Amino acid sequence: MTSNPGLVDRPTTAPARPGSRRLVGALAVTQTVGYGVLYYAFSVILGPMSRDLGISNAISAGALTVAVLVTGLLSIPVGRWLDARGGHALMTTGSVLGAVAVLAWSQVQSVAQLYAVFVLIGVASAMVLYEPAFAVVVAVTDPTRRSKALLGITLVAGFASSIFIPLTGQLVAGLDWRAALIVLAVGLAVITVPLHGLALRHTTPRADRVDRHRHRHTSPAQVVRDPAFWLLAATFVFHGAALAVIAVHLVLYLISLGHPAALAATLAGLLGLLSVTGRVVTTLSTRWLPMATIAGVIFVGQGVAMSLLPLVGRHVAGAIACLVLFGLGFGVASIATPAILIDRYGATGYGTIAGTLAAPVLVAKASAPLGGALLAAAAGYRPLVLLVAGACALAGVLLLLVQRIPAMRPASGR
Repeated sequence: MTSNPGLVDRPTTAPARPGSRRLVGALAVTQTVGYGVLYYAFSVILGPMSRDLGISNAISAGALTVAVLVTGLLSIPVGRWLDARGGHALMTTGSVLGAVAVLAWSQVQSVAQLYAVFVLIGVASAMVLYEPAFAVVVAVTDPTRRSKALLGITLVAGFASSIFIPLTGQLVAGLDWRAALIVLAVGLAVITVPLHGLALRHTTPRADRVDRHRHRHTSPAQVVRDPAFWLLAATFVFHGAALAVIAVHLVLYLISLGHPAALAATLAGLLGLLSVTGRVVTTLSTRWLPMATIAGVIFVGQGVAMSLLPLVGRHVAGAIACLVLFGLGFGVASIATPAILIDRYGATGYGTIAGTLAAPVLVAKASAPLGGALLAAAAGYRPLVLLVAGACALAGVLLLLVQRIPAMRPASGR
């Protein structure tokens, strides 16, 4: 027994502990549905919507870019809200807003209306997707259980594209794109609003809920003065931009290498499945190595894979080998980011710190595919793929360099 039970008993009897499994299960479901409806369904809706509205696919795709930019711009204020008030009201309200926005999307008649709706979808995404979900888990989960909790959420959510792209395709084929969106909006509301409303109660961060293996923490104000933080930001900007380019342009590049369209789409689909495997391997590897080291090596490996793709990718076996190596790191950043931030700075103020990091990363993810399209149009896909390879390798090197920078002296806890 401790001689100071008042300090220990309060956090250990917080409602988050007995309900943490329920919380993780709820967030795993809401992240899967949220990403599926608010992000992945767009790729299926894009073609029929563009034809119906009489606009180009490029103009329609710009709406999703706007949504991601809005999400990035809101990352910091959302993080501050989460640190101060928790995720219950924010994520529940965001679920309602997301459903309303998707319903409004089904009724758009012009480009202006489409872009206005995607501003709302960007706001809702900032309130309900990975960043706020991770901040809630970090705030209320014991340090020894965080990695497993985050892995559980991302493992399930990693199948969002595999579930919702074909599901949306079936809805569009059986109904039309507008009716499909109405069904998705109802599903989003029915599933995520009650789960966020019920499972996220009692998840407001408390001053006495601290890491018991840490008696000090680094404040968000100190973090932005840490050179290592900006190296981390550069790491995930380069890596996030590279992955965004591949997600959009990989099928077209594989077709340019001579593969049939159906095979190219199948090969690209490996990335989503392999990302789940990569997350498991990465999490298990933290028993022996720091997360930053593991992720850095994986990012460099992705760079090697992409650099080889132009050389061996014309053969099916060569393309598969490169994509397997690249795909194993496709989802690593989502679990590496919180682990690295907590390891270096502690859990206090995590929402603000993670939001500050996410803002430039999301901006890079939003703008990189357009830049990639311009480069591919001007010089072809080979230079673009080699640029992606260099960005991944550079991200890995930067992350390994972060390990060599001493941690800041944290502020004394009270």
